[in-house]
Amino acid sequence: MTPRKSLTTTALTCAVLAGSGLLAGCQNGSDAKSPSAASASASAQPHGYVEGAEEASEQQSRLVLADAGTGAVEVLDLITEDTTSLSRNDGVRSLRTDGRFAYLSSDGGTRVVDTGAWTVDHGDHVHYYRAAIRDVGAVAGAVSPRVHSDQAVTAVSSAKGGTQLLDRKKLEDGAVPRGTELTGTGSGVVVPYKERLLVTAAGAGKDSVEVRDRDGAGVATLKEPCAQARGEAVTRRGVVFGCADGALLVSEDKGTFQAEKIPYGTSVGASERAAEFHHRAGSTTLAARSGDDAVWVLDVTDRSWTRVRTGPVVAANTAGEGAPLIVLGKDGTLTAYDIATRKSIARKKLLAEGAESAAVEIDTSRAYVNDAAGRKVYEIDYSDHLRLARTFRLDFSPTHMVEAGR
Repeated sequence: MTPRKSLTTTALTCAVLAGSGLLAGCQNGSDAKSPSAASASASAQPHGYVEGAEEASEQQSRLVLADAGTGAVEVLDLITEDTTSLSRNDGVRSLRTDGRFAYLSSDGGTRVVDTGAWTVDHGDHVHYYRAAIRDVGAVAGAVSPRVHSDQAVTAVSSAKGGTQLLDRKKLEDGAVPRGTELTGTGSGVVVPYKERLLVTAAGAGKDSVEVRDRDGAGVATLKEPCAQARGEAVTRRGVVFGCADGALLVSEDKGTFQAEKIPYGTSVGASERAAEFHHRAGSTTLAARSGDDAVWVLDVTDRSWTRVRTGPVVAANTAGEGAPLIVLGKDGTLTAYDIATRKSIARKKLLAEGAESAAVEIDTSRAYVNDAAGRKVYEIDYSDHLRLARTFRLDFSPTHMVEAGR
């Protein structure tokens, strides 16, 4: 197997970045220092320095893989192709990531794994980091949670109801802190966004989205409702929530939050609505299953929906503007669709028929599909007619998979 990328590190200094105008992009009000203090700090440490981490010149993608049968958990480094085995986790029901941390849920709660790979996006430039992979601990009581984070807080919303807020810095330091229970959220989901918390299933009719501060105090209730909120995604243009009649896009401008409905534009039954969004990190194009035999594509920029009839579908994803929709069918065939024409443009048989637990993870150049029965993970070049770029053979069944480092 030939690695997709080679590992290189960057040694950008503050002096260089100051000349390019990028240094200011890494500073905010809470980090501001006096000119003399900033100069001293700049001369001591490179721009973007993170203690205990190595800065790289490209995204440091890693796959977290879990076997629901044996409890095996491994992290596969897509740069070096090395695997790291972690302690077993029996009865994994779900696996999620917030970009750096992976959350393995079982009946006893949710275990947190630091993948040691993450990206910091400052808008005008990006930093990529890699560090040691390690177990962090467990979040008690969180079952099959929805997890969302920003730089300060991680919100863990349990499928049984209730949300715990975790101090992000303490997670990064290697320990699961005591969570703060956010009251009045019920079965809603909490998404940290723009130094606030967005809370669904709020209000008297349970169809409002509330804006709260990080202590849980109410700031505002958005006027546009989102009935039967299910599914959410954070994009560059705002947070998308799936609603019974379409999607709600919540954005922020100078501290003021706005909500805009993106309707389906046609009658959509409950079983056909979008309820679980998938997308490339940073992209504004989202994919979601629609019933058993179709996929919705939501273009947040154009405020439009496209429904692609695919046949029986297991998983779907897309890299965004100009990229195809990638769909894994129940017959084990991976198909690429041109979103504009809704037509198939490439097909590849990958898995045995009847695969139900596979996922399609996607980044800027590759897609990844886990094959539990075959004990493999496939790397696909979706821009080259679904060319099989690499096959990673494992000694366990990768029932669950997420990609971190994004």
